[in-house]
Amino acid sequence: MALPAAAAETPASSASERAAASDGQAVERRTDSAVPKAPLIKAVSPYTLCTADLCEGKGGPGVAGTFTFEADPTDTDVTGFRWRLLSSSAGETKEVSGSSYTETTVVPKLAGTQVLSVEAKDSDNRYGPPAEFTFKVALPEGEAGRWRFDDGVAGSGVTVAKDTATVGPRHDAHLRTAGAGWSTMARRGEADQSLWLDSATPSHQRAYAATEEAAVDTADSLTFSTWVYLTDASSSRMVMTAPGTQAQAFALYYSSSSRGWVFSHTVADSATPVIITSHSDAANPPLRVWTHLTGVFDTHADTDPANDTLQLYVNGRPQGTAVKLAAAATAQGATYRPWNALDGLQFGRSVIRGESGLYFRGRIDESAVWRRALSPDEVLEEARLLQDGVPANELVARWDATGATGTTVGEVSPYPHPAMRLSETGAVLDSADKALKLDGTSGYASVQGPVVDETGSFTVSARVKLDGPELATKPAGYRAQVAGQRAGGQSSWALWVVKRAEDLYQWQFSRTATDASGKVTQDTVVTPAADVAEVDTWVDVTGVFDAQEPFEIADPEDPSQTRDGLGGLRLYVGSHDMQSSANRGFHAVQQGSGELAAGRGTQGGATGNYLPGSLRQLRIWTGVLTRDQIREKVLDPEA
Repeated sequence: MALPAAAAETPASSASERAAASDGQAVERRTDSAVPKAPLIKAVSPYTLCTADLCEGKGGPGVAGTFTFEADPTDTDVTGFRWRLLSSSAGETKEVSGSSYTETTVVPKLAGTQVLSVEAKDSDNRYGPPAEFTFKVALPEGEAGRWRFDDGVAGSGVTVAKDTATVGPRHDAHLRTAGAGWSTMARRGEADQSLWLDSATPSHQRAYAATEEAAVDTADSLTFSTWVYLTDASSSRMVMTAPGTQAQAFALYYSSSSRGWVFSHTVADSATPVIITSHSDAANPPLRVWTHLTGVFDTHADTDPANDTLQLYVNGRPQGTAVKLAAAATAQGATYRPWNALDGLQFGRSVIRGESGLYFRGRIDESAVWRRALSPDEVLEEARLLQDGVPANELVARWDATGATGTTVGEVSPYPHPAMRLSETGAVLDSADKALKLDGTSGYASVQGPVVDETGSFTVSARVKLDGPELATKPAGYRAQVAGQRAGGQSSWALWVVKRAEDLYQWQFSRTATDASGKVTQDTVVTPAADVAEVDTWVDVTGVFDAQEPFEIADPEDPSQTRDGLGGLRLYVGSHDMQSSANRGFHAVQQGSGELAAGRGTQGGATGNYLPGSLRQLRIWTGVLTRDQIREKVLDPEA
C-alpha cells in the first residue's frame, strides 16, 4: 500500500515511525513510553487523507471539518489532546479533554494542502510527539460578479461596465445620468479607470450605475467588496446596495450620523424597516484616499436564522465582532428572517420604496460580489488587489522639486493635492541642483495631509541627498526626518536618517501609534542591521507598509501567549531590501492627519528633527511596491 504524503519517514534519530491505516487515519508510533505516543487521527467529513496516489480537494476555505482524535491503543494514561493546523499561528492551538475526542471546528482558512497536527497529553500534563494528517481544501466558488470599471475613458460615450466574473450569468452595470463617467484616478494604477461620480455641477450629483437584475440571492450567504475614494462626507453616501420593493436588503456605505463605514441589513422588505448594522471601529475616515471595504453576510450553511451574522471589514480587517442578526432584531422588537431582494445591484445610490437618494460622491473601483461568505483570509487576499501575482498600486501624490521655482514645490500626480510650501527660513529651491535644499536648522516644506488611508497598505519614496558637512556638526543620536505624516505629537509614518556615531549614519522607516490622550501605544522602526547611509550623493529611500502582512504578536491580555497580527514595515535603499534585526510588525490601526512635511518631523509632541540635505522628489502610492516595482517605478530614470 502506498504511504500517505503526510507519513513520510522521519530520521532514525527521532526513534519514530509513521504509517497509515487503510481506513484513512494518520498514525505515528514511538518506542519511547515515557510520554504519550502520537495519537490516531480519523477524518469524519468532509476532508480526506492525502496519499501518494490521491489527494482530493474537499470542503473549502471556512468550511469546518470534523476529525476524531484517539489515544494510541497501547496508551492507557491519555487525558487529552492539543491540536492546530500548521498553517495557523501557535496562538491558535486548542486543547481538548478525553482519551477520544471528536473535534468539529477544524476550519481551514485558505484553499490548498493543509496539515492537522495533534499531540496527546497524559495525566502528568506531558505531551508526546505529534501525529499529522494531510488533506486538501478545495478551491472555493469564484465571484458571481466583478466590475473593474475600466471599460471607458472620460468623454468616450461608453456607458456600460462589463461584469467580468465567470460564475453564473453576467450582470453588466449601466452608468446613469450625465454625472456618471470614468476617471484615470483608479486603484490599479497607470492606464486603469474607475467609476466617476463626482461632478461639481449640482444637477449632475444624482449619478450612479446599476445592473438590470439582482446579481446575488440576498436570502443566502453573500459578500460585497469594493474600493472607494470618498470626497464628500456631508451626507451619508451609498457605495453598493441591493434593493427590494420597500427596503434595501444590504447596503455598504458611509454614514454621516455615525461618521464611519457601515454594512447594513434590513430585517424585512417593509415600509417600516428595522435596520441592523456592522460599523467601522474608527470614526471620521480620511477623505480623498482609497479605502477597501468588504461586507459579509454568513448563514453558516444551515437553515437556522439564529446563526446568521453580518460583518464589515475595512482594508481587510474585521470591524468589531460579527453581528448576530436574529439577536439584534429581537433587541429592536423585530423578527429576523432572510429575504431575497430582486432589484438590480446599485453602485452609488440608495433605492427605498422606489425613491433614490444618498448618492455617492467620489470614485468606486474594483467591485465584486460572491454568493457565499468569504473567510477572513480571503477578505485579506481581496484587499491585497493582486494583479498577475503582484500587488497593484496607484501613485496618489508626487511632489517634484526638479523644475520648481519660487516658494512652493508643485504636486504633479492626477490627484488634487496642493503644492508644498517652503518654510520662511532655511529652505530654498536650488536650480543648479534641481532640488529643494534644506539647512538642517529651520528649513522644511509642508502640505496638509493625509494622502493615503494609513490603515491600508501604502508606499512612500524620497530621492534625497544628505549634506555631509552639516550632518557632521550634529551630535551622535541626532535624528532627521526626510518626510513624514504628522499624527498629534508624533509622526504617524516617517522616513528618517539617524547619526549613530561620528561619520556613521543609517536610514530608518517608522510607524507610531498613539491613543486618544497622545500616549504612544506602539512604535515600530525598521533599521538596517549593518548598512550605512551615504552622504553627498543622491539616494532613493523607500518605506513600505503592508497592512495585510501577518505577524505573530503578544496577546495583550496574556503576554505569554501569541495571536495573529496584521501589518509589516519594509525599508529599501535603492532596490536593496534592508533586512532589520528588529521586529517589523505594526498591528495598530493608526491614521495621521495634519502636516505632511519634508525636512522636519514630530517626536514627543515637539516639532524639529530638521534635515540637512536636499530633496528632488517625494512620491506616495496606495498599495505595496515590491522590489521589482521599485526598480521600475522609482529607480528607472524615466520614472
